[in-house]
Amino acid sequence: MTAMRELAPDYNVEVDGIDEDAWFEIMQKFDDANIYQTWSYDAIRCGKENISHLILKKNGTIVAAAQSRILKIPFINTGIAYIRWGPLWQLHGNSINIEIFCQAIRALRNEYVYQRGLVLRLFPVLFNDYSDTFIPLLKEEGFTWLEKAKHERTLLIDLSPSLEELRESLKQKWRNCLNHAERNDLEVLVGYNDKLFEKFIEIYREMLGRKKFVEPHDINEFRLIQKDLPENFKMKIILCQSDGNPCAGAICSAIGKTGIYLFGATNNTGMKNNGAYLLQWKILEWLKKNNYSWYDLNGINPEINPGTYKFKAGLCGKNGKDVYFLGQFDTNRNPLTYFLVKCGDILRSKYRKSKVIINNIRYQKK
Repeated sequence: MTAMRELAPDYNVEVDGIDEDAWFEIMQKFDDANIYQTWSYDAIRCGKENISHLILKKNGTIVAAAQSRILKIPFINTGIAYIRWGPLWQLHGNSINIEIFCQAIRALRNEYVYQRGLVLRLFPVLFNDYSDTFIPLLKEEGFTWLEKAKHERTLLIDLSPSLEELRESLKQKWRNCLNHAERNDLEVLVGYNDKLFEKFIEIYREMLGRKKFVEPHDINEFRLIQKDLPENFKMKIILCQSDGNPCAGAICSAIGKTGIYLFGATNNTGMKNNGAYLLQWKILEWLKKNNYSWYDLNGINPEINPGTYKFKAGLCGKNGKDVYFLGQFDTNRNPLTYFLVKCGDILRSKYRKSKVIINNIRYQKK
């Protein structure tokens, strides 16, 4: 087990010394900022009393930051610190500096493993094309890579080409559907308010019922997150209307330099008029206009959900890439604590699977 390591000279750490407004201000410094690192996301999902914030400075200037979700095992003063899509370490206007990432994960390990006795679990925004650099680095800093765990897969669209080039790169069938949607005289509504969110949920629930899908994420949690987020961090809601009635919708989060496609839905009318194609193109146009670098289509599974995969692959076209996240990295100093956390992982996994089975049975009875 790797021993505790001191930070390099000129680096220092501040922990849990800021409020919500200060955290959002800090997030705006980073290109890799994302919704999963917002105060609102974890405060709504697990309670603000269960989140922790670490700030890394070099010569007095903030160079990295991370929000952790702290989950304690009942009746035992131990548990896990979980960091999803963090730490944040890619500062606006700066070139990639691996040393900052290294110092950030070292600071996180010192605080949550050595100072608090927790298991630390990282799910960083790193993809398989960087594996040769970051996997050895994380191992050197005492993290174990869960190589055999399922690694999430996504599609990334490079937004650096012109809009004309992006449109030309769409797959032909996808572009044909977009052309058809643009001729259908559809009304597009764009905003951030709760009324639009409510309209989206209606289409979303109808789609789940039609497809007999179990809801993968609690849409109502995201509705509460939206209400709590500051104005410039709110998710973008975009709806299509036909004859005054909503028929398709999408929700996108755009923080840092990447837009993330979170939710999409169509009803029967939207299926016929190709409303989803128009909405995705409108999102891509908006991201391009506002100087975002990437559009993350947020997960694909060609085997389980081939229809969604084909839709996203068509949008990605020739100008995107199919990538896997490096996945999960764990570190701890107490084998018993880690054993208890892993037992909790198994129980949570069984609970989720049983919930899916029960919901599928309910759908089949309808």
